Amino acid sequence: MPAPRSLAALEHDARRDLDLIAHPRMDWLQPKTSGGRPVLDVLVVGGGQCGVVTAFALMRDRVRNLLVLDRAAYGQEGPWQTYARMHNLRSWKDQSGPDLGVPSLTYQAWHEAQFGTADWAALRYIPKEFWNDYLLWLRRVVGVPVRNGVNAGRISPARTDDGLPCLSVETSDGPMLARKVVLATGQEGAGVWWMPDFVTALPRPLRAHSADPIDFAALRGKVVAVLGAGASAFDNAAMALEAGAAAVHLFCRRAEPMVVQPYRWLTFAGFMRHIHEMPDEWRWRFMAHVLGLREGFPPDTYARVLHFPNFAMHVGRAWTDARSDGARVTLTTPRGDFEADFLICGTGVRMDPTLVPELAGCAHNIARWSDRYTPPAEEANPRLGEFPYLADDYSFIERVPGETPWMRDIHLFGIGTTLSFGPAGASINAMGIAVPRLAAGITRGLFAAELPRYYAELRAYDVKQVEIDPSRIS
Repeated sequence: MPAPRSLAALEHDARRDLDLIAHPRMDWLQPKTSGGRPVLDVLVVGGGQCGVVTAFALMRDRVRNLLVLDRAAYGQEGPWQTYARMHNLRSWKDQSGPDLGVPSLTYQAWHEAQFGTADWAALRYIPKEFWNDYLLWLRRVVGVPVRNGVNAGRISPARTDDGLPCLSVETSDGPMLARKVVLATGQEGAGVWWMPDFVTALPRPLRAHSADPIDFAALRGKVVAVLGAGASAFDNAAMALEAGAAAVHLFCRRAEPMVVQPYRWLTFAGFMRHIHEMPDEWRWRFMAHVLGLREGFPPDTYARVLHFPNFAMHVGRAWTDARSDGARVTLTTPRGDFEADFLICGTGVRMDPTLVPELAGCAHNIARWSDRYTPPAEEANPRLGEFPYLADDYSFIERVPGETPWMRDIHLFGIGTTLSFGPAGASINAMGIAVPRLAAGITRGLFAAELPRYYAELRAYDVKQVEIDPSRIS
């Protein structure tokens, strides 16, 4: 069939498609209250792609009493308009995911409706701004309720008025109640952005993490040092060069930079659908290998920095210390000191639930991989041992059973899921598999909590399909 020639026509098709596949249509959840206050069935914290698509999947299962919160303003959710400093997505243009299998909701359909099929055919990678616009369009068309400018805080246990467990979530809009909470906060759901302590100790005007807001224009004429050799480190190096930095030096701690992208290998249904079902030894083996390699940088990213003669890459040269005179920074490295005007750390995230505000009431009792599995010595990695060890519905598991049982109603869907599920909570390529699995885990919990009610309703069900004519019975 020809592609719709306008976005309005595509939206008509999308809504018709959703209506055609809406079975089962019956509502099955009852409104709940706690202390007379309304209780959401699900509260999703994070309005980026994973949070919105999770809500979309739940709505298709008739979980309509839900809300998505995001601390950012409208259009600023997720990384695409903030710290994602690449020009284009790194995923293949024809990878689907947010559409959840509905063709009229794919990025390709959205792109073709606006720019035509020829433009789509000529497109190599998706510009990140287009992806952000597409996600906002998807959110509007499927009707996901998102409340922007709201910060979520500490989660604690509560009860509904009919005795079911629920959760109370502190927010900047006041406390909210929900039977289930999903932390779809990307990189930060179970940890924090990390820099070496000696860099954190420097004055703020002299250093930043690659996820921080950075005034690149202020780096014009400056010497910039970047720690890390992953894609985000190169992106930030490129931004500094394009802003007119006098020189940019990128420091790779490894003897050889990572040029292989392991996530390209594992993008197949067998792995993405079933790795979480495999024994711990194999889950650890696969994902520890992938995470140990880190994420390789793509050729376009490398070409972006090579365009500048004032770019230099130092391999096998870690930073071991730093000191400042207030104006510049002197870095200590195995090959001598290095002086720079500004530092950028592309060093990713450290898993530490105790630093996540929402988890302040239970972080001490969250089971980590180091609590559940001891790898062979040659596969040991203390950093990866700090990842949360998750249940099959992405919920947290107690380290000490019975101490904080309520946290089984908190579901993580971010980078912290990686060791348990592979590329699930922070990738486009796995979204079409991972989100329905998460939604099924949540609805399973909502259903299981009220089995007595459902059984009583079944026993009481007396809607007749026909009226028997007694005169025709002998």
